[in-house]
Amino acid sequence: MIAAAPMYGKSHSQGEYVFDHSWANALENAGGRYYPKLQIAVPFTPATGRRFLTRPGFETIGTAALVQGAVQVASENGLSSLHVTFCTEAEAQQGDKMGLIHRMGQQFHWENNGYDNFDAFLASLSSRKRKTLRKERATAQAFGGDIIRLTGDQIDDAHWDAFWQFYQDTGARKWGSPYLTRAFFDEIHDTMRNDILLVMAERDGAPVAGALNFIGRDTLFGRYWGAREHHPCLHFELCYYQAIDHALAYGMDRVEAGAQGDHKLARGYMPVATHSLHWIADAGFRDAVQHFVTAEAEAVGEDIEILTEMGPFKRAP
Repeated sequence: MIAAAPMYGKSHSQGEYVFDHSWANALENAGGRYYPKLQIAVPFTPATGRRFLTRPGFETIGTAALVQGAVQVASENGLSSLHVTFCTEAEAQQGDKMGLIHRMGQQFHWENNGYDNFDAFLASLSSRKRKTLRKERATAQAFGGDIIRLTGDQIDDAHWDAFWQFYQDTGARKWGSPYLTRAFFDEIHDTMRNDILLVMAERDGAPVAGALNFIGRDTLFGRYWGAREHHPCLHFELCYYQAIDHALAYGMDRVEAGAQGDHKLARGYMPVATHSLHWIADAGFRDAVQHFVTAEAEAVGEDIEILTEMGPFKRAP
């Protein structure tokens, strides 16, 4: 074997974070059928990484074979489309050359530019932004309890029970129907708890809010957050500042704070491009999607440029 790519048949677009609901509506309003579709992804994980796995030395031919095979599977089964989400930029460029539609998106990441500690990170910010972050941290930490970071065997069933309630509340307010089950959290505890960072705000031993992160080789991946009480700036502290603290403590290169969120910019998380590839069976619909994606890419590029200029860091002299 020289190459492999896991592929999923999906009857919806939940959990992808590369939003194609408008494409589905357009095709179905025109009398077509968008679902089921094929997806090459790490399920429910908007984190960039290799999607076409190849042996060293077989990158080009292996990726080409996987793309051709995936398109063939979709075509032979009469499926509307194939989607490769959060692939690397190199994979996106190769797929684009093979005729797939290359779509750009945007996330916000914090980069560790050699900071020794959080104060060193603060020192890289403009004076006004530095004061704002310090004030937000002080406000959050004055909620009336303690903020703790847990990983591995420090996490127990009571923590997951509490986080499940947080997740349910946030999901119901944001998405209408949370899609991860309680059993999912038991599964990740059993199989990968040493790769999990759970940040909890507790008062008198009772969890008030929490944020779930996954620990990579050089990156901390922020995923879900929730709370049973509202406290000013607590979301920023648990999701963004505590993640930076952990990354600095363990010498990690970056924090990926999940999809979307311009509010992350003021907290030191800068805009970066993300990439996906798409194959559409219907020629007319494919042309329409290509036109849309081309215009969207121009807007995303402009947005990244403007937001980078607006970032909280000191201007070079």
